[in-house]
Parts: sequence; C-alpha cells; structure tokens
Amino acid sequence: MLKTTALREAALSRLRQTVAQIEPAEALGRQARGALLIDIRPAEQSAQCSASSACRISRDKLELQIEGVAADASQSLVLMCASGVTSLFAADSLLRMGYGEVYSVDGGFTRWQQEGLPVASVEALSAEQRQRYARHLTLPEVGEAGQLRLQRATVALIGAGGLGSPAALYLAAAGVGKLTIIDNDRVERSNLQRQVLHKDASTGQPKVNSARATLEALNPDTQIVTLNTRINSDNGRQLLSGHDVVIDGSDNFETRYLVNDICVALGIPNVHASVFRFEGQLSVFWPAQGGGPCYRCLYAEPPPVEFSPSCSEAGVIGALPGIFGTLQASEALKILLNIGQPLVGRLLHYDALAGRFAEFAIETDRSCEVCQRASGRCG
Repeated sequence: MLKTTALREAALSRLRQTVAQIEPAEALGRQARGALLIDIRPAEQSAQCSASSACRISRDKLELQIEGVAADASQSLVLMCASGVTSLFAADSLLRMGYGEVYSVDGGFTRWQQEGLPVASVEALSAEQRQRYARHLTLPEVGEAGQLRLQRATVALIGAGGLGSPAALYLAAAGVGKLTIIDNDRVERSNLQRQVLHKDASTGQPKVNSARATLEALNPDTQIVTLNTRINSDNGRQLLSGHDVVIDGSDNFETRYLVNDICVALGIPNVHASVFRFEGQLSVFWPAQGGGPCYRCLYAEPPPVEFSPSCSEAGVIGALPGIFGTLQASEALKILLNIGQPLVGRLLHYDALAGRFAEFAIETDRSCEVCQRASGRCG
C-alpha cells in the first residue's frame, strides 16, 4: 500500500511539471475565448450540476469520445474533475494523443463552486436510460449529448405496415422522443408475413392501436402518438408540421407524391423507401438541405396503373420491407444526430435475388415546380 501511494505521488509530481494547471477563473476566461471546457467527472455527478456550458464526458470515455467534440488537435481544451487530480492524468493522456493545448483546472469543480463561478443544472439520462442506451453512449458520434438529442426528436411515420413496422421498432428502441404513426388500416392476417409490429391476436384491430401496444411495451421512454386517419391534401400539412423527420412507408403513388410535396414545402427531410417483389429502393428527399432533389425530381409523374401493381397483386418477399424499413430508421437517426452522409441525391437499390446493392445519383430537376415553389423561384 505504501509503495502504491509513493508511486502515485511520484506520478502526480511529474504531471504537475508537464501539465499546465490553471485557476478556475482563468479556465472561465479561456472558455469565453473559445476553449472547450470539459467536465470529466462521473456522469452521475456531472448530471446533478456542472459548470455552465461545459461539455460533459466522463473520464472513462474521454479518449473514445474526444474526437467527436474536438476533431481539431489544435483546439484548446480545459479539463475539470472533482478536485483537480484526475484531470491531470486525463490531460496527460490527451497530450500523448496529440492535442497541443490541454489544461487542468486546479481544485476542480469543488473549487469552481467555492469561488462562485457560474454553474447550471443539466439535462441528463437516468440510470435506467444509461443501461438501455449503453451501446449508443459508447459511440463517439452519439454519446450522452446525442442520446438526449434523440429524446427531443419527433418523427412522423406514414404507415404502420411492412416498412413502417421495422422503422418504428428501431426508432423506438433507439429512444426517439416522439413517434407519430399515421395509418387508417386494420390488421389482416396476410399482413403478418412482413408487418412485424403486429401479432396474430391483433387481427382486425386498427394498425395504430396494435403498433402503440407493441412500441410502448418495447420502450416506455418513447411517446407514441397514433392517428387513425389517412393523410390527404386537407390534413397533410397539419399532420406533418413540427416533425424533425418524416418516414414514408406508404404503398401507393398518390400518398408518396402528397407526402413529398408537403415535406418539400415544410423543409422536412423525407426518408422514402419502396419495395416490389424481390427489389427495393431508398433515398432521402430533402431539397432544403443543399438543394437536393425531391421525389418528383426522380419520378415526375406516376406510372400507368397497369405498370404499378400493389403488393397484394404482385407479392413481396417478407424480409425485404424489413431491410428497407430498418435502413429508413438508420437514415432518420443519422439526420437527427447530424452525423454521416444521408442519402440525399442518391438512390440505393437492392436486388434480393442477386444479393446485390447498387447506388445511383439523382439530379435535381431544375424544372420541378414543387422544388421551385419551395425555394421561392416561382409562384
């Protein structure tokens, strides 16, 4: 024990020579000038109270998540623990990683509070939520800040069928704050081969009721709003307004064009997918984001009825909507977290029989009146 204590004191002595320690007031000043103040105390401590505007990354996740908040190694970093000791070791680790300007707050958060510097209670996950979303929290691209962002998010799903089922399941499991499910159909036994939200006992029930029961049992954190109605030109704008993302799982062209036009007008990303027999396609239509194309840019008008049979007429392999609904959920999560590259301007195609994915570029149609109207160039 004595030897361990001596080694620790020797390490601290060395670190005090190599790591710059600054007073809490100086740390506040550096923060005001652009330095990133990071509270590295355990999450259960920093969740109760932290320095105002501090980024919170617990010590055990610092090296894993630091690049998510400070990708530039020249970024000035100020680390604060409870007493100013753990932050010395943490600062030394970041210096070894290549960060050039790292400081440790002398006396830590205890001294910060004693000197009356600004603090704030912070939004935080509960212990149960930390367990539920543990695999998200270890991802540098998500972390606690990203998970809290998901909890504030709202997503509208058009349809609780083959595409909407997996999309809803994975969005609810991910902790999205509110899911609005719009569908006026009832569960039929022929749905159960692919519409995994529903059970045999749900046959005859409104799909939205069956969906709510399944999703609430999966994750009580997510608020499920169900609308047993069909989206149309009279109610569509009101139904979709205020959502962060729309997932289009509809199975007819009339609804697809309507959802597209409303999303373009409102500036909401439309995560679209469709499936047919053994093939499917996926894209994100979001003209408000960098002038990307909309659904009408890809298909200016619907094909003749004889060339567009429904699933009930043409059939579909059951797993295919599962694949594409899950991909829709993935694209929605990327958008909500502002990570990765959403499929804007790209169409992903999958041939299940060949087992082959292909990607195609989609150009914005400069003559598309829906895009032009939304951007104010006409009408």
